[in-house]
Amino acid sequence: MNALRGSDRIPACGMGIFLLLLAACLPSPPAVERRFDGQAAFRHIQAQLAMGPRYPGSSGWEQVQRYIQDHVTREGWRFEVQPFVASGISGRNLIARAGHGPVILVGAHYDTRRRADRDPERPEDPVPGANDGASGVAVLLELARALDRPRLRYEVWLVFFDAEDQGELDGLPWIIGSTHFAAMLTTTPTAMILVDMVGDADPQFYYERHSDPVLRERLWRIAAELGYREWFIPEPRWALIDDHLPFLQRGIPAVDIIDFDYPAWHTTADTLDRVSPHTLEAVGRVLEHFLESEPP
Repeated sequence: MNALRGSDRIPACGMGIFLLLLAACLPSPPAVERRFDGQAAFRHIQAQLAMGPRYPGSSGWEQVQRYIQDHVTREGWRFEVQPFVASGISGRNLIARAGHGPVILVGAHYDTRRRADRDPERPEDPVPGANDGASGVAVLLELARALDRPRLRYEVWLVFFDAEDQGELDGLPWIIGSTHFAAMLTTTPTAMILVDMVGDADPQFYYERHSDPVLRERLWRIAAELGYREWFIPEPRWALIDDHLPFLQRGIPAVDIIDFDYPAWHTTADTLDRVSPHTLEAVGRVLEHFLESEPP
């Protein structure tokens, strides 16, 4: 190393100018591109399954709420809890908000079914909920990280609904949390997009019959443009009671993105090996494109 001679020393005031000039000449670091990552979403499913069953009142239910809150607040989203009591269930809807413009709601339920009543061997056991519950939550959590908020065309609400999946157990209705949420709205969203059972390793996303046809076609067109035409099949198939219905009943365009051709539905076989990062990524990138690029 060569030392500077006394006559070569840069005066303190000149040193600042020298460093500024040097910094100006250095190439800027490349901008980090935010993009939905299916592997990251898959890890959110792994984390949820490690908590155990997540039906209302369970230990896992408490854990997943903290997990959701920690993640979205770390990513800079405004967070709110909406407690409710309905049909004898004490529940909590969780809301994360970011962006500006017309409000659009992207929702998923985070509870899992208390009993696997369609399981021929273990109908009293709880459902693990890898696809039915954890996959939708995982997509929303990865959207919280991946969305380029300065590019958002909307004020986005990521809403995690409680008590969707306890219907017909001990006389309970379906979609308890979303029904309460829609009834309490003071701002009317431009649209609502629901993701439910979106991780199946062999995906087939048909049109859900109740869903708004215009919004539905926009989303399936984006899927085709992104190369997912094989998985997003623009044909009607199922008519479902799901968390989009309370919004449709209020006149809000709503779509259910769901793969209901899932043999492990409401059984103990709804486990991690049934879901795929590739499917999660396809769904996430369709939503990412819509929220960042589609005009209101």
